[in-house]
Amino acid sequence: MADPDPRIHPFRADLAAAHLRDTVAAPRYATGTVRTVTSGSAALRRRPADDAPLDTELLYGETVTVYDESDGWAWLQNAADGYVGYVRSDALGPEQAEPTHRLAVLRSFVFPEPNLKIPPRGMVSLNAALRVTGQDGAYSRLSDGHWIYSAHLSPVDSVERDHAAVALRFLGTPYLWGGRTSIGLDCSALVQLSLARCGISVPRDTDMQAATIGTAVDYTGDEDTLRRGDLVFWRGHVGIWVDRAIFVHANATDMMVAVGPLADIAARIEAAGAGPVTAVRRP
Repeated sequence: MADPDPRIHPFRADLAAAHLRDTVAAPRYATGTVRTVTSGSAALRRRPADDAPLDTELLYGETVTVYDESDGWAWLQNAADGYVGYVRSDALGPEQAEPTHRLAVLRSFVFPEPNLKIPPRGMVSLNAALRVTGQDGAYSRLSDGHWIYSAHLSPVDSVERDHAAVALRFLGTPYLWGGRTSIGLDCSALVQLSLARCGISVPRDTDMQAATIGTAVDYTGDEDTLRRGDLVFWRGHVGIWVDRAIFVHANATDMMVAVGPLADIAARIEAAGAGPVTAVRRP
């Protein structure tokens, strides 16, 4: 039997999560410690080094399980999508109480006081999990003592209905391999974040998304079979069909989130050697 996927199963040569004891062999096992992401975003890297590949990013308020910590790096698994990797320890805090709200806009500043003229202390991104503990005018006090503009928040159980509309808000956002915020993101993150805003949790990478999201659509090139919000996959790429004129995707040709007719984009991708559409999924 093949080893489980290391992207979403916490094991390495010297250590594995205790719940994998019957699945993978390791010299030692750890139960892990629950922590919370306390920076606006945190780079999750393949190795404990700042120049290691960026596999994804963690968002403010996400919960993680730390299995090992050394030399300023934590080896962990993100609860939101199961991704495993190394994150700088100073981006993490102790486990926090359940969030009350999520950020409902692409990004928002957090302030040391409920005053827009005070220099902000940082920024949080769409879907950040926040715990509100008080109000002052137009601002909400967060559990860490910072303040955020209340109109940018929605109750944690409030979701939107149109993930295609959410994705279109990212137009012009720079392409960043492994990125997961409106400062920079890749194709599968655009899909993941847009669906998350609609209350749908999906995996991080395109191959996992193509195998698991929703239901398969029998697509042979006839766009009459597509519906708004359908996810169209190629080998290593994905985007969201809106209508015949609008297909939205984060891509490395435009180096940003861009739109165009699916037929034109598919032809360009195939001409570049990436092959034809491999799957269509309907969330």
